[in-house]
Amino acid sequence: MNAYQPQPAEQRFILNQVLQAAQQFAALPAYSDMDEDLLTQVTDEAAKFVGEVVAPLNRDGDEVGAQWKAGTVTMPPGFRDAYQAFWQAGWPSLACATEDGGQGLPAVLEAMLYENLSAANHGWTMAPGLLHGAYECIKHHASPALKARYLEKVATGEWLATMCLTEPHAGSDLGLVRTKAVPLPDGRYALSGTKIFISGGEHDLTDNIVHLVLARLPDSPPGPKGLSLFLVPKFYEDGARSAVVCERIEEKMGLHGSPTCVMRFDEAAAWIVGEPGKGLNAMFIMMNAARLHVGLQGIGLLDAAWQKANAYAQERRQMRAPGSASRAGEADPIHQHPAMRRVLDTQRAWIDAGRVVAYRTALELDTLKQHPDAARRDAAQRWCSLVTPVLKSAWTDQAFTGASACLQVFGGHGYVREWGIEQVVRDARVAMIYEGTNEIQAIDLLVRKVLPDGANALQTLLAELAAELGDSPDAERTRQAMAGFAQFTTGQLLPATQAAGASPELPYGLADDYLRALALLLMAWAWSRVAATPQATSPRWSTAQTGFWRWVWPEFQTRMAIMGASLDAA
Repeated sequence: MNAYQPQPAEQRFILNQVLQAAQQFAALPAYSDMDEDLLTQVTDEAAKFVGEVVAPLNRDGDEVGAQWKAGTVTMPPGFRDAYQAFWQAGWPSLACATEDGGQGLPAVLEAMLYENLSAANHGWTMAPGLLHGAYECIKHHASPALKARYLEKVATGEWLATMCLTEPHAGSDLGLVRTKAVPLPDGRYALSGTKIFISGGEHDLTDNIVHLVLARLPDSPPGPKGLSLFLVPKFYEDGARSAVVCERIEEKMGLHGSPTCVMRFDEAAAWIVGEPGKGLNAMFIMMNAARLHVGLQGIGLLDAAWQKANAYAQERRQMRAPGSASRAGEADPIHQHPAMRRVLDTQRAWIDAGRVVAYRTALELDTLKQHPDAARRDAAQRWCSLVTPVLKSAWTDQAFTGASACLQVFGGHGYVREWGIEQVVRDARVAMIYEGTNEIQAIDLLVRKVLPDGANALQTLLAELAAELGDSPDAERTRQAMAGFAQFTTGQLLPATQAAGASPELPYGLADDYLRALALLLMAWAWSRVAATPQATSPRWSTAQTGFWRWVWPEFQTRMAIMGASLDAA
């Protein structure tokens, strides 16, 4: 099947018409001169680069894959040339500060770019996917000397970066990390240990790689508070190679174009980043930025699956569709069959609503950094804190299940490699796992963010969203659902978790359903916003909107019923 093709006009419709980004940019001094002409130029050129340069490499990335030999990784054909063109054209530096070699553009443009990249070639996109997080980490925590040496190289993408957290015995529980950092006489540290699942730990895309590594200083306390963050490059300034070795790359279900490396640090000389024992504080800057981009991966991969399935359904003819005007004995495109329309319209509803939520999140990140009013920055922080785990979890879940549903549209043809849909299913699966598993995202939302403050932040967020809606029946339905969700949280869930003798496991068992219900509320808000946009009258938007209310929204009541039954049983 044809390679993925970005649709920048549809993305801009959501950004400009639904979210009215220009009004938000006007309140941010750094972006007050942003206009639709500039947005159009950037998004069109980004779409052109993705469609013409990156997307055609996807098949070879999967079939040839990254190759390891004696500690060296060779990337699939065309990957290095594409990446060199990518950074030299300035794409990695879109949202980086101009004083660091960046272009100083809003984060939402970077978000739209990476959505398209993930859809077009997820394996290739894994290489630059951590750049912005590494940039923010170095910018806010590194010493002036380290910034002078590494910040611009990472900001521009001339050098790629890794995030070295996981060890064979320490996955989500980073407090178990054993990698050691021993002080050296010259002020550096000798890193010793093994890290696994390191995306892009070794490759030939760039001339250097900057590793950011969690390790433990001598006599540091056990657990996460004893971790510090260190920087060690593949090559030092004098050209000497560091004692960092790629022992092998993993043979994976998908993402064959991205080398997932086992990295061994043999007393590798490194510099500390930030304060001793504050490594997780610095690393979380990378992780939080990554979680937004993983949510965007889910949206992009689901769109890639939908594009393939929709094109196939328009051409494939099988039987007469119910109510068809075709003559007896004729076959209709399977797109006309209700079972296939349900699959396609459901995924389209998730994609479009996901873009509204993700672009709004990126706009809130810009607001958090740039807005002069403290109250508005607080509101932006509230959005990012509550919505980011929902975006990461719900849309990566849907990317996998929705891509599988799109494979079903192909019937037996979907199960063979020729059509490319099975690759999307395989590539999408990992997004539910990395950057904090989806179960951890749900726990983070309910146990760490909603319950501790008595759901005050959640209630405030829902009230703000309800106030944005108009007077349509769908808007009123959404407002009522938001009120019911808030009432369930404060009137049933909170009391149940605080009651004498309440099981401490209770909120953990409900967390997945709670996050999914909130995701559906955000979708209802998004579609109510789309419906209120005068330009959203074409069949393109009305079909997806109808699909949401008919096929997706009923799940909200199902999730609420499951949680209610769980509370009753407890």
